[in-house]
Amino acid sequence: MPQHITVTEYNPDWPRMYAEEEKKITAILGENALAVRHIGSTAVPGLAAKPVIDILVSVRSLEAVDAASADFVRAGYEFLGEFGIPGRRYLRKGGDERTHQIHIFRSDDTFNITRHLAVRDYLRMNREEQKAYAELKKELARRFPYDIEGYCSGKAEFMQKLEERALAVYNTP
Repeated sequence: MPQHITVTEYNPDWPRMYAEEEKKITAILGENALAVRHIGSTAVPGLAAKPVIDILVSVRSLEAVDAASADFVRAGYEFLGEFGIPGRRYLRKGGDERTHQIHIFRSDDTFNITRHLAVRDYLRMNREEQKAYAELKKELARRFPYDIEGYCSGKAEFMQKLEERALAVYNTP
């Protein structure tokens, strides 16, 4: 059965859910993990979201991540390799009704790391952008309840422009 796309109101348990996974990720990756961060809509207080915890990890070595793939599988994740983005390792948990997804990049991949953090921080600071994004996601979830490609395509132009605005004001950490 295809993934059911739902967008729910903000859940104050999402930061706790992230923190639990952060501990597991850090235990698996050890010193290879340089930073683990909560990203995506569930990291923006007050923002409606698909209830999927997005996690961004920057590492010293992708080869060491690959070597730890069995540990991630034991922790309940599917290890999907680059999954459409060169230089990324993508993992998801929960099958079709996924609950978590991890995006891992080498620490020198500043483009991908920065764009994720910029969008998160920009949405945290801009209630009007949050509102517009939430309404779009809710509408797309109604229109495409079992079509993740339709849902993502419907967000693409909005997200591109949002990312451009976010990057224009973002201070690199």
